[in-house]
Amino acid sequence: MRAVAVFPEERAVRLVDHREPAILAPTDVVVKVLDVGFCGTDREIAAFRMGSPPADSPYLVMGHEALGEVLEVGSSVRRIRPGDLVVPTVRRPCRRESCRACRMGRPDFCLSGEYLQRGIKEAHGFLAERFADDARWLQPVPRELREVAVLTQPLALVETAITELDQVQKRLPWAALGETGGSGKRALVLGAGPVALLASMALVVRGYKVTVYSHAGRGEKADFAESIGAQFVTAEEEKLQTLAGHLGRIDVMFEATGASPDALAAMEHLGRNGVYLLTGVPGLRGAFTLDAGFLLHGMVQKNQVIIGPVHPNAEAFRAAIQDLGLFARRWPGALQRLISKRVSMEDAPDAFEHPASGLKQVVTVSE
Repeated sequence: MRAVAVFPEERAVRLVDHREPAILAPTDVVVKVLDVGFCGTDREIAAFRMGSPPADSPYLVMGHEALGEVLEVGSSVRRIRPGDLVVPTVRRPCRRESCRACRMGRPDFCLSGEYLQRGIKEAHGFLAERFADDARWLQPVPRELREVAVLTQPLALVETAITELDQVQKRLPWAALGETGGSGKRALVLGAGPVALLASMALVVRGYKVTVYSHAGRGEKADFAESIGAQFVTAEEEKLQTLAGHLGRIDVMFEATGASPDALAAMEHLGRNGVYLLTGVPGLRGAFTLDAGFLLHGMVQKNQVIIGPVHPNAEAFRAAIQDLGLFARRWPGALQRLISKRVSMEDAPDAFEHPASGLKQVVTVSE
């Protein structure tokens, strides 16, 4: 069976002949892979800056954003049937009996840090012709979302962040009354990649006035943001300090840049009682510094909260699937525009190492 794998010791990415999956337990499911998306994490893995194979393998099968079709189910599986479309979650429990989170089926809150992540950390990913998994880690997808369901995993990250946001905002005295505090809800999204644009869609449907701020130029990303009712501003057009003055109080900042120094410094412009959602992880290419004292002073004086949302759980994936349906109805054709390029499995190794410009790139594994 064909798969795309990274060999960290060899510093190589190539097609491999990977073992066929099989039903090994009554709860197992075998899935034919249709689409696999790739993101900044995959590019870091392909550049050998992160990613670790299973202990018994010299390579790691890549890919953690996947859509597949069920081929076979174990004898005790009832929720999923052959022919169903499914998306897999990514994180798997650690083996420590003392980890209460993992023993409760919530590896997103793993206490030991020894969790596995398919396609990332010590567990093979989904960029193969087929894979097997326990049914509890698979979420069914309506057939009408076939063309865009590969976006579920990045949207699940957004859903996790927004769930955390909703929990934090309950602290505000007017939240219980269903009020916004007097100035509406304003969100500033930092970055203009797929996660940023999916976050913009999710915030717009929740009633936020959204501005997308990008260091990239205008073009298809600006067109997309404006088509869903968000404002798009580039760093060339306006400095962030000036923009923040025009916008007024910023209630939410959603960071989707990979935690760049500029994005983290933007916390200076977060409004009172505001929430900063940090979804990126800095690339391992050297340290950078910030004026931590200044930021901490602002947090205390302005009653601000910074959250690094945990890894998406099954509930976040279900919310993402529901929102994909909502987005498809509200903005017909918009989600398809987020997928700017499709490549074959044969071309995937080169695409990982030399990503094209544009929005989301997807490997088409099977039609």
